[in-house]
Formats: sequence, C-alpha cells, structure tokens
Amino acid sequence: VVTMVRVELSKALRRRRTWMLTLAIAAVPVVMVLALKASPPSAASAADGPPFLEQVGRNGLFAALAGLAIVQPVLLSLAAGLITGDAVAGEAQAGTLRYLLVRPVGRSRLLLAKYASGMVMLAALVVVTLVAGLVAGAIVFDLGPLPTLSGTTLTLEAAIARIAASGAYMTLVLSGVVGIGMFLTVRTDSAAGATIGAVVITIMSQILDQIPSLHAIHPYLPTHGW
Repeated sequence: VVTMVRVELSKALRRRRTWMLTLAIAAVPVVMVLALKASPPSAASAADGPPFLEQVGRNGLFAALAGLAIVQPVLLSLAAGLITGDAVAGEAQAGTLRYLLVRPVGRSRLLLAKYASGMVMLAALVVVTLVAGLVAGAIVFDLGPLPTLSGTTLTLEAAIARIAASGAYMTLVLSGVVGIGMFLTVRTDSAAGATIGAVVITIMSQILDQIPSLHAIHPYLPTHGW
C-alpha cells in the first residue's frame, strides 16, 4: 500500500492542476493580509467576514487561522472533490485503470492507497495555507503572544502548536468528504461527474447545517462541526 501511495503522489506532483490548485490556495492568505494592510476593516465589516479577520492586524498569527477559515468551505471542498473524483473514474475514463491492474491488486488495497494519497494531498494543502498565512502575517504584521477567549495568553511556540492542531483537525474532518468522493468515483466512469457530485454534496451539507429547523439531521451531515 505504501508503494502505491508513493506512486499516486508522484503522479499528482506531475500534474499541472495540482500546482495551480496549490498556488491558488496559498495566495488566499497572502492576498488577505495585503488587503488588510492596504485597507484595515472596520469592526462592523470584520464582524460580517470570516473568523479572526479583525485580529489579523494586531497579530500576524491570526492570518493563518483566518486563511484556513476562508479556504475551508469552498476551496478545500473543491480540492477534495477534484482529488477523489479523479481517483478511479479518471483512470477508467483515460483507459489507464486496466494497465494499473495488470498485476493483480486487491480492490481494498487499491482503494486504500487512493484514499490515503488523497488525504496526504489535502493535508499538504492545509499546511500550505497555514504556512502562507504565517509567513505573510509575520512579514506584514509581525508575530507575538496569542490572546485567547478565556483571557489567557499563549506563548509564540504554544500558539503555533495550537494552529498546527487546528490544521490537523481540519484535515481530519475532510476525511468524510474524501470518503464520499471515493464512493462516487467507483460508481461512474466520469471523473467530472464524481468531482461535481462530491463538491455539491459538501456544499449542500453546509447549507443544510445552517437551517435551524433541520436540527434533527445536523449530526448526520458530513460537514457538521466544521
């Protein structure tokens, strides 16, 4: 399985779309920091924006968290759909699945390798988001001790550890979306269909999770708790 994961990752690194998606996600926190430097938001506008937006100007550490909050709902959902939708359906559509299976490989091993490689790539995108936010925040606003909602203050090292933990948690909750994408990719020969299906389900789940009258189904939604 490890060898198959390594092969899947090397294939992904040779694709232009992988690098384009990475650059797009990395650009989000950088552009956000530059925009906040050029035009600091008012308290009212910051309240309507993503979490931590107002605090970025006070401490560059918040740039990583704000960047993650921005890319989470749509860009990371799109990335999960693109990665998993192409996992099996893309191989079948391109006619390479039969060559992949020339040497007998169990279905469980194949799908486990595809799933694991997808999770590794998403984890890498989360890391890129956090690192880009930290670097941009450090250059423009500087880094310092992080105040918390409970009134305590974290040291720089402890704050970075908490930010890393938030990235690990985001990677964990994306595992459900990856599972949905893997289910769809083995049900169709169309990579585009599997990709769109995974993204639509993820976005619809987020919309339904915001409707109070549907509270009974909220715990069963794949994005509940995001």
